Amino acid sequence: MTTELSLNSLLAVPLAPLVGSIAAGLFGKAIGRRGAHLLTILGVLIAFIISAMTLKAVAVDGATFNQTVYEWMTLGSLKMEVGFMVDGLTAMMMCVVTFVSLMVHIYTIGYMEEDPGYQRFFSYISLFTFSMLMLVMSNNLLQLFFGWEAVGLVSYLLIGFWFKKPTAIFANMKAFLVNRVGDFGFILGIGLLLAYTGTLNYTELFAKAGDLTTLTLPKTDWALITVICVCLFIGAMGKSAQFPLHVWLPDSMEGPTPISALIHAATMVTAGIFMVSRMSPLFELSDAALNFILVIGSITALFMGFLGIIQNDIKRVVAYSTLSQLGYMTVALGVSAYNVAVFHLMTHAFFKALLFLGAGSVIIGMHHDQDIRNMGGLWKRMPITWITSLLGNLALIGTPFFAGFYSKDSIIEAVHASHLPAAGFATFAVTAGVFITAFYSFRMYFLVFHGKENFHHKPFPGEHDHHDDDHGHAHEPHESPWVVTAPLLLLAIPSVVIGFLCIEPMLFGDFFKGAIFVNHEVHHAMSELKEEFHGATAMALHGFTTLPFFLALGGVVTAFVFYLVAPQIPAMFAKVLRPLIVIGENKYYMDWINENVFAAGARLIGRVFWKVGDVALIDGLAVNGSAKLVGLIGSLVRLFQTGYLYHYALVMILGVFALMTWFVFMQP
Repeated sequence: MTTELSLNSLLAVPLAPLVGSIAAGLFGKAIGRRGAHLLTILGVLIAFIISAMTLKAVAVDGATFNQTVYEWMTLGSLKMEVGFMVDGLTAMMMCVVTFVSLMVHIYTIGYMEEDPGYQRFFSYISLFTFSMLMLVMSNNLLQLFFGWEAVGLVSYLLIGFWFKKPTAIFANMKAFLVNRVGDFGFILGIGLLLAYTGTLNYTELFAKAGDLTTLTLPKTDWALITVICVCLFIGAMGKSAQFPLHVWLPDSMEGPTPISALIHAATMVTAGIFMVSRMSPLFELSDAALNFILVIGSITALFMGFLGIIQNDIKRVVAYSTLSQLGYMTVALGVSAYNVAVFHLMTHAFFKALLFLGAGSVIIGMHHDQDIRNMGGLWKRMPITWITSLLGNLALIGTPFFAGFYSKDSIIEAVHASHLPAAGFATFAVTAGVFITAFYSFRMYFLVFHGKENFHHKPFPGEHDHHDDDHGHAHEPHESPWVVTAPLLLLAIPSVVIGFLCIEPMLFGDFFKGAIFVNHEVHHAMSELKEEFHGATAMALHGFTTLPFFLALGGVVTAFVFYLVAPQIPAMFAKVLRPLIVIGENKYYMDWINENVFAAGARLIGRVFWKVGDVALIDGLAVNGSAKLVGLIGSLVRLFQTGYLYHYALVMILGVFALMTWFVFMQP
C-alpha cells in the first residue's frame, strides 16, 4: 500500500543546509571557524539522514509525495507555487546530493584549513546544497528554474572564490555567461509549455503532453513538441556542459578542489541529466529531439575524452573525464534509456567525487603543485590516497564488478540496441571512449603514484614552488589528515558496490515507476536490455569477455607501457602528431571561436546599436532632434509675430482666402 511522506520532514531537507549557510555567512566572525563548519555540517547531515529515510520509505514502502507547499502568486488560471514531488528519482537524487555534499563539507575542514575565507566557503557550499535540493525536489517548472538559476549563481561565487586571482575571475564569468546561453533556450522551452498548456505543474503538464504532438510552431511547419524539447535540452547543454557549451567546465578548476567535486560529481553538472529524465514524457514524443540529444552526447563523450589525454594538471584530467562521462549520460537519454542515464549519474557521482577529492589530497601532499609530471612514486608516501584513487579509476573505466561497469556497460548496450538514425555514430563514440577513458585515467594514475619520484627536482616548476626550503629542494609529500582521507574511504565504498546492489531495481525493477516514462513500443533499448539481463553477477562475469573490457584493458596496458616502461614512445608520438596536439591544446579552438567570433560579433552589434541606435537615433534624432525641431518651429513662428496690426490683418485675409479656395475646389 502506498504511504504518504511527512511535509515537515521534507521541508527540513533543503532548509537545514540553508540555515547552516546563513549562520556561517552572516555570523561567521561571531561563531568562528569551528562554529561555521559544525553548523553547516550538522545541517547537511540532517538533510542526508532524512533523505536516506525518505529513500527507504520510497523504495520499500512505496511512499510518495506530491503537493504544494506555498502558493506564491495566482494569475488567472495560472498558479505559481513552491511544491515537492518525491518519487524514486527524487529520493535517489536527494541521497546522492546530500551524501556527496556531506563528504565535501568534512573534507573542506582539512583542505581550506589555512584559507582566510573559511567561513565564507562553508556558507557557499551549504547554499549550493540547498539550491540543488530545491531543484531536484520541485514539482513544477517555476521552482525547478529557481533551483537551476540558484546553482548557477552559487557556482559563480565558488569558482571565483579566490577573487584576487585573475584566472578565477575570468573562469567564473565564463561559466556564468555560457550558462546564460543555455538558460535562454531553457526559459524559451518553459515559456512555450506555459503558453500551450497553461500550467507549470509537472503532473498537469504531462497530462496535456499528448495534445502538443498535433501542433506546429506558429508560421512554421516545425513540430511544436520538438521545438520545446530542443529548447529544454539547450538548457541541459549549458548546465551539463555538452558540446559546444562545455567550455566553462575545465576552467572552473580555478576554484578550490572541494567545489570541483561538488559541482562536477553529484550536483550542478547533473542537473541537466535529471531535468531531461524528469521531462521524459515530453521527450518520448519527439524522435527528432532524441536524435539531436544523441548526436550532442556522442560528440561530447568522444572528443572531450581526447582532450583528457594531453592534460598535465591533475584536476583538469578529472574535469575532462567528467565532460566525457556526461556525454555518456546524454547518449543514454538520447536512446530513451533514462533509467540508465540516471543510474550512471548516481554511480559517477561517487567515484568522480572520490577522484576529485583524491586529486585534492595529492595537491595537499604536493604542497599545491598540480602538475602530474612533477609527481611519481607517491603510493609509498600517501597510501590511503593511492588505494582510494585506484578504486576510483577502476570504477571510472568500467572494470567488472565495480560501480562504473554496470552503468557504463548498460549505456553501451542500450545504444547498440537503439534504432535511431544517429545510433551508429553513437555506438562508435561510446565504444571508442572506453579505450580513451582507460588510457588518460591510468596515465594520470601511473604518473602520480608510480614511476620516478620527480618531486625532488621538479622538471616543470610552477607558481607555488618558491615555497621550497632553504636548500632548494621540494617539500617531501605526505599523507593528508584524517578529515581529508575519511571522506575518500567513505566514497570508495559506494564506488565499488553501489552498481552491483542497485542495477536490478533501478534498471529493471519498479524503482523509477511513475517517475520516468518510456514508450517501449517505439523505443526498444530498455526492453532488449531487460531480456539480456540475468543478474548482476552474471553480467559482471560476462563483462570479462566483451569488447569494452578488452578496450579498457588495452588502455591501461598502453598507459603503463607509455609512461612507466618506455616514456620515449609518447615523446615520439608528441612529435609526429604535433598538429593534432596543438589543436587539442587549444581545445579545438572553441575558446578562440567564442572570443573572436561570437564575443567580437556581440561587441560589434553592441557598438552598432550604441552608435546608430543610442547616439544617432535616440540622442541625436529623438532627444536633440526634437529640441532642434521645436527651436526651428519657434524661429519660423517668431517671423510672424512682428507687432504690426496691418501684418496680422494681411495674414487673416490670406487665411480666409485659403479656406474659401479649399471649400470651392474640394466640394463634390
